Amino acid sequence: MEEIENDYLKRAMTEAEDKYTFEQSSEINEKTGLIGYLRADFGVDGKGFYSSWEDWNKERKTPDFQLEFDEVINCLREEGDILSSRAAMSKYCRQTPQSQMTTEPHFYGVRVDTNFYAYLLRMNPEKGDYNLYCYCYERKWLDHHMKQAERGIRFIDPNYKEIFRIPDGDKIRILRPDGTHIDKTCRYIDDCHVEIGGGWDSLFHICQFAEQMEQCGNTVLPLRSSLPAQCYVYLPTTQEIGIVKKGESGYYRSDLSPVYGQDGKAFVEELNRQGGVTKAQAAAMSAGSMFGWACPAADPKNYGVDGNLIKPRQKERDETR
Repeated sequence: MEEIENDYLKRAMTEAEDKYTFEQSSEINEKTGLIGYLRADFGVDGKGFYSSWEDWNKERKTPDFQLEFDEVINCLREEGDILSSRAAMSKYCRQTPQSQMTTEPHFYGVRVDTNFYAYLLRMNPEKGDYNLYCYCYERKWLDHHMKQAERGIRFIDPNYKEIFRIPDGDKIRILRPDGTHIDKTCRYIDDCHVEIGGGWDSLFHICQFAEQMEQCGNTVLPLRSSLPAQCYVYLPTTQEIGIVKKGESGYYRSDLSPVYGQDGKAFVEELNRQGGVTKAQAAAMSAGSMFGWACPAADPKNYGVDGNLIKPRQKERDETR
């Protein structure tokens, strides 16, 4: 974390913070204390700074906030700092790979904190695009909501029994009786409310959503972002190499096979390693394809690095370390 002036601290944003630099629903904006956002670009020569401001909550845009916001932007505009030019922004992005957004890798994120406000900067150093979106929040509101959102989004049955839980921003798959499906991004509102998809009708009480799914005969599955889109599996009974796809039951046959004398399990582990799939992810994918994606065994957090399920007591010890 870098101090840019008295009580001004800047750092690369976390993955959880990234989503708060994009347009969101009015419910989330209200709960996070959004004030508004600044949009800017560096112009044709890369050295200008052409900006416009969009209000969200004018009551929060106090004279103290406006004065401080101007000071923060002017500070970041000083020679060599990240907003001084397109070249300076590009240099910062190259030198801080940890600021690259996971789900939107052509963007980079920086958070600037003051005593009362949080400024979340989404940066794109490419010419021809807006180079900056700066979302301004009341810090205590944003941090409180993000802390609450760490609990995850609950999905229950109509009797209020929890079926599964996903992180804020993950997707679900809704399977219809006719075999078709639709995938929806979910956002945490509070422990009993969720935003599913977008639009005016996307806000649900979790029990209301469960009842609606039951009435329609739909099945809801988690599409965890912690899982890959697909991975390889080894079937020892048939000695086949299969492909498992996230959210789908069973497996697809592949035309791959180990060379003569090579162990099939080791061959598959190497294929997955080359594809960036860990043993924990592969084990969770295999379990999901066989036992359902809502079961605990389909979540990679329940496995160790060796791909073996973590016993409940061991998991409690690991989480308290």
